[in-house]
Amino acid sequence: MFLFLKSLSRSVHHEEQQEESDQKYLKKIDHGMSLTVWRKSLVISCNGFTVIDSQGNLVYRVDNYIGHPEELTLMDASGKSLLTMRRRKKLAMVDSWFVYEGDRDHENCRTTTTTKKRPVFCVKKHINILQSNSNVLAHVSYYHERSSKRSAYTVEGSYMNRSCKVLDEWRRVVAEIRRKEAAKTGASFGVDVFVLVVEPGFDPGFAMALVLLLDQMFS
Repeated sequence: MFLFLKSLSRSVHHEEQQEESDQKYLKKIDHGMSLTVWRKSLVISCNGFTVIDSQGNLVYRVDNYIGHPEELTLMDASGKSLLTMRRRKKLAMVDSWFVYEGDRDHENCRTTTTTKKRPVFCVKKHINILQSNSNVLAHVSYYHERSSKRSAYTVEGSYMNRSCKVLDEWRRVVAEIRRKEAAKTGASFGVDVFVLVVEPGFDPGFAMALVLLLDQMFS
């Protein structure tokens, strides 16, 4: 299946580049990129995610994904921890997560791959009983322990339908989740294989971390 996805990713992304050249979805980090996300781990005994680029190369992986864990780790292709997401336990009524750089150590509240000890972002599920038809899914804030949290991004759309947009403070789209379709037939692969489009200047690793948290909040 992974080899099939690699081949399919090349053909689909090539066709997208031909048909959507005006949108400039170039397949480089500094110019934005388009990733194929497979909701399955390459490790047999684990559930998780596998993410490949338009050349079929493994970019990100998640192997510690069973049920609704309290902590998730996004790794690169070699298994190095890039971001750690930990569920915030204080607010039981609202699904909130802290995002740390590197591999967060449980006992000492520090990261082993970076000197930062505090989370860099807080991601909170949007809940508003007065606006049941709101398409806002989550709010992303810069984390400041002693000051008010400043809004950084808003996620809107429908994760269940794999149709979401991440918007910055100026309502500009910085990342987008889309259904993946076969290049020739246009057939959809369902919800387990989809596309993550990342615009220039936005960290694709953080975009993938948001995918993981949306999956926790809305699956």
